[in-house]
Amino acid sequence: MFSLMQSATVYGVEGKEIAVEVDIASGLPQIAVVGLPDPAVRESVERVRAAIKNSGFTFPMERITVNLAPADLRKEGTAFDLAIAAGILAASGQLNAALFHNTMMLGELSLNGSIRPVTGVLAMIEQAKKSGIRRVLLPLANAPEAAWIAGMELFAIKHLMDLRPQDSEGLEAIRYPPSQQNGDKSYSGMLAENKPKLAPHCGDYSDVIGQQLAKRALVIAAAGRHNVLFSGPPGTGKTMMIRRLPTILPPLTEQEAIEVTKIYSAAGKLSTDNQGLIAAAPFRAPHHTISAGGLVGGGSVPKPGEVTLAHHGVLYLDELPEFSRQTLEVLRQPLEDGIVTIARTSAVFHFPARFILAMSFNPCPCGFSGHETLDKRCTCTDAIITRYKSKLSGPLLDRIDIQLEVPQPIDLGSSITDISRNNLSSEAMRRLVEAARERQKARFAKLKIEGDASLSGSSLHRVMLIRQDAAELLGQALQTLPISMRAHDRIMRLSRTVADVEGSHYIEAEHVAEAIQYRKLHL
Repeated sequence: MFSLMQSATVYGVEGKEIAVEVDIASGLPQIAVVGLPDPAVRESVERVRAAIKNSGFTFPMERITVNLAPADLRKEGTAFDLAIAAGILAASGQLNAALFHNTMMLGELSLNGSIRPVTGVLAMIEQAKKSGIRRVLLPLANAPEAAWIAGMELFAIKHLMDLRPQDSEGLEAIRYPPSQQNGDKSYSGMLAENKPKLAPHCGDYSDVIGQQLAKRALVIAAAGRHNVLFSGPPGTGKTMMIRRLPTILPPLTEQEAIEVTKIYSAAGKLSTDNQGLIAAAPFRAPHHTISAGGLVGGGSVPKPGEVTLAHHGVLYLDELPEFSRQTLEVLRQPLEDGIVTIARTSAVFHFPARFILAMSFNPCPCGFSGHETLDKRCTCTDAIITRYKSKLSGPLLDRIDIQLEVPQPIDLGSSITDISRNNLSSEAMRRLVEAARERQKARFAKLKIEGDASLSGSSLHRVMLIRQDAAELLGQALQTLPISMRAHDRIMRLSRTVADVEGSHYIEAEHVAEAIQYRKLHL
C-alpha cells in the first residue's frame, strides 16, 4: 500500500517542495523515515504515532517506510508531521487519498492530535504557487499569514480529526473562509486600518534638542537609502537620533512587505498573532559580541542573519570599534551587492540584504579625544586610539555615504521651550522623505532601481541632470580631496538625493557642496 503527499520546507529564506512517500508492507511493526531527515524530522515518528491513536484512528501494526524526496536534500523542521500522518492514514485505507490530490500539507502534530503552527509558511506557499499547486492544508494559526498569497485555496485545521470527511464535500468543509482571506483586502486598506507599529525604543525627533545638521543628514539618508556614520563624544545624542530613524521611514510597499514578512517567517520570528504583513521598516541593532555568522547568516543549512532581517530597513551598529574586525569586514559584499551569498558543499544560498547601515562610535575608548573640557580630559594614548580605530578599514568606510561628526549641543543656556519650538518632528521629517522618494520613484520607473543609493554605471550618469558649475565643483573635489572613485560616485548619488529633498530637478552646486561636507570625518 502506497500513498503520496506534498509538503515543503524552508531552504534559506525560500520554500522547497518536498514529496512525502509512504509505503506500508508486511513485516515487523516499525516505521522508518529516510531522505536525510534531521533529528526533529526523525522524532516525528513518535509524534505521528501518538497523534493518530489519540485522534480515533488506528495506527498500522506493519512495516512503514516514509521517504522525503528529493532524498539528497537535508530536511529540517516539523512541517512534515501532518503530511506523514495523512500519508499513513491514506496508505492504510482510513482516509481517501483523492482528497489530498494536488494539495500541499503543512503542520506540526502534538501528541493529542492538535495541529501546531510552523515557521516559513509564506515562503512555502509561495513555492507551492510557483509549482502549480493551488490547495494548501495548514494550521489555523498560520492561515492569516498564508492568505496574503493570492490565488491559493486554503484549508485550515485545528486537529487531525478534521481530516475525517464529515460529508460528501470532504476538504471543502474546512476551507478557510474566503471572507477572512486577505486577497479581498488591499494592502493600502490594511495600512489605513492598522498603522504600522514601531518598536518601543522609537521616540520622536522633536525630543532631540539642537543637532539640526545631524537630523538633516538622517533625512537625506532615509530619502536615498544611504549609509550613515556618526562620531562624537558621549552624550551628544548619536544613539538616540539613529534609534529614531524608523520614525521617518515610509511604510513598506506591498512587495517589500511580502519580502520582509517571508524572511521573518522563515527565521521563526513572525508572531502567529500577526494578522497582516510587516508594514513597518525593520530596525535591527545587534550587540557588538555578535559573530560574523550571526551578522550575515550561517549554519550547516544557513539561516538568515541580521543583515537579512534588516532587509528594506535599518541595521544599526552602536559602538562600532567594539565589533571584531572580521565581523565588520563581512559587511562589504552585502553593502555593495545588496545580497549575501553563502556557499555550502550541498548548495549555494542567497539572502536578500538591502538595508541602510547606520553606525556610531566615540573618538576614543574614553570618548573625549579632541573634545576635552576643564572637567573631562582624554586619558587615551596615541597607541590606544590607533588600535581602537584600526577596526574601521578603509574599504568599509569608503562604502559609507554620510560620515558626520556630532558635536556637543551649544546654547543650552537658552530657553528649552524656545529651542524645542524650532525642532523638526518625526512627522515633518517623514514628509520630506516621502516627497523625495516619490520623485525618485517617478524618475526610476523604467530602471527598476529602489533609490539614489542603488545608482551605478550608466544609470547614474543618465539621471544626474547636473548644472555645469556643480559638475566643475565635483571634479575639483576629486582632484583636491583624498577620495576614491567609489567615493566620487557616492558623492554624486548623495548630491542627487539632496536635490530630491530640496525638490530640485537639477543638481546645483550647493547640493554637491552639502554632499561633500558629509564626508569630512577624519579618522
